Amino acid sequence: MDLWFSEAHSPDVKLSIRVDKQLYSAQSQFQRIDVFHSQEFGRFLTLDGYMMLTEKDEFIYHEMITHPALAVHPHVRDVLVIGAGDGGVIRELCRYPDIAHIDMVEIDPMVVEVCREYLPQTACTLDDPRVSIYYEDGLKFIRRKVDCYDLIIVDSTDPFGPGEGLFTREFYGNCSKALRADGIMVNQHESPFYAEDALACQRAHKRIVESFPIAKVYQAHIPTYPSGHWLFGFASKTYHPLRDLREEEWNARGLTCRYYTTTLHKGAFYIPAYVEELLKHVEAAD
Repeated sequence: MDLWFSEAHSPDVKLSIRVDKQLYSAQSQFQRIDVFHSQEFGRFLTLDGYMMLTEKDEFIYHEMITHPALAVHPHVRDVLVIGAGDGGVIRELCRYPDIAHIDMVEIDPMVVEVCREYLPQTACTLDDPRVSIYYEDGLKFIRRKVDCYDLIIVDSTDPFGPGEGLFTREFYGNCSKALRADGIMVNQHESPFYAEDALACQRAHKRIVESFPIAKVYQAHIPTYPSGHWLFGFASKTYHPLRDLREEEWNARGLTCRYYTTTLHKGAFYIPAYVEELLKHVEAAD
């Protein structure tokens, strides 16, 4: 008998992946957590039935939410990561020896436990001595922070359920306060393709623009996410993601990525016309 995992990407579209076996299933205090294995994508994690990552394509998301900001900001020392219980963002950050400290805030400790056991590919640096893990609501955590971080990465789930509070005006305003004067915030920005996701993009971008003088959107192509076309937000008090790109300096680090390059960085901020149209009434002026 064939076993398939299916996720609705719109009322009329589903993504289905043939599953060899289910490795884990449990209900935490916050959500249902499942780990499956498939021939095509290897192991993959779902929360409440929504795809979070697969072993085959996670590198795209984690490289693109992490490296663009670090190729722009000249001296990132202190980082806050909200969400990211799978550890993929932490893995990419830990490749930078000049980062001194990383606070990771994850609301659901069970996600971290499951990923440590079943997804060591992403959870491999959660025990780095520079990493401090806090199991609490990111919205409440950020309220207590002022002028603390050079970089904030918001690796949230979709804007409903446990991740809903991470898409509010209050949250982005608190992120701005928690950043230093030249700080950068990067967030996952949903897909612009299907109607419901596109509306979430607009709402998030509008709220970010209200809190940051520089707010740009960039893109990546992630096969297992809705439509495959995914957006990220880059927001800063000081740095422009293209004008302030330190291309030679970043390349001199010698970091090897499978998706991100500084050439791709430049192209990623040139978004399609339909996305420009979607965001133009809230996009910060150059």
